[in-house]
Amino acid sequence: MKAIHINWTKPFINKTHGEYMTEDFELLTTILSALMWRGKNGDITMITDTAGAEYYKRIGIDCIWDKIEILLDTVNVNPDVFWAAGKLYALSMQNAPVAMIDTDFIVWETLDFDKLGDITVIHFEDLYPDVYPPKEYFNTKNYEFDSRFDWNVKACNTAFCVIKNEKALKLYTSEAIKFMKSAEETYDRLKYMVFAEQRLLPMCAKVSGAEVSAFSTLSDLFSENEKRFTHTWGMKQQMRDNPALRYDFCKRCINRIIHEYPHMYSIMREIENLKQYF
Repeated sequence: MKAIHINWTKPFINKTHGEYMTEDFELLTTILSALMWRGKNGDITMITDTAGAEYYKRIGIDCIWDKIEILLDTVNVNPDVFWAAGKLYALSMQNAPVAMIDTDFIVWETLDFDKLGDITVIHFEDLYPDVYPPKEYFNTKNYEFDSRFDWNVKACNTAFCVIKNEKALKLYTSEAIKFMKSAEETYDRLKYMVFAEQRLLPMCAKVSGAEVSAFSTLSDLFSENEKRFTHTWGMKQQMRDNPALRYDFCKRCINRIIHEYPHMYSIMREIENLKQYF
């Protein structure tokens, strides 16, 4: 199964006003995510912008993907609100079937894609109003929600998803991009983004006649019950706040990478923010 990693660097650059870089733990999960996918499940492409491509080439890890495509230089939405917009733009340029994987998500095992249905996401999310408000919450210009949308379907976490239905893929990405472009919002970094990325998917799937299923549950994913996947999203702030936890995590990642892919040793030891671990 072909897969894509996505990195739109503009939100980071806008926030820091500096040169693009990646934190040590994020860099290591990116390496593991790409190489494990290639070893177990197929080709993977990094879709990014010029700054992202130059960064990966400069630190020497452009080799972890089958290829890098620079497709996100012209993304034109508010990067402070729609910080994950690159995912939707990149996905809009794909054809089904395709797997989309966040760089902090690792698939450890070979998956049987023939047994998957139209759309499979990592897990569903309940519609808590502080995260997923009603449609009246959103302020948009020159955009109307499709009257066929079912606002009661559960949202879908897209840290890892496989889309095999072309009609649903195109409707989802086109609606998400239209919504982001029309949004009159400059402060809310949560509700607008997760609506575009995680709530529109099941809505558009239902309109398209596509069924959505899940690989796992949120509780299993953050316990020892789930052996197939690792998602470090909820652990990132903990590592920033706890240097010992961060050091231990990075060391374990490096040891796993070297064990599975020895050629990465000489590359990683030359990366500035990884040198402390060698």
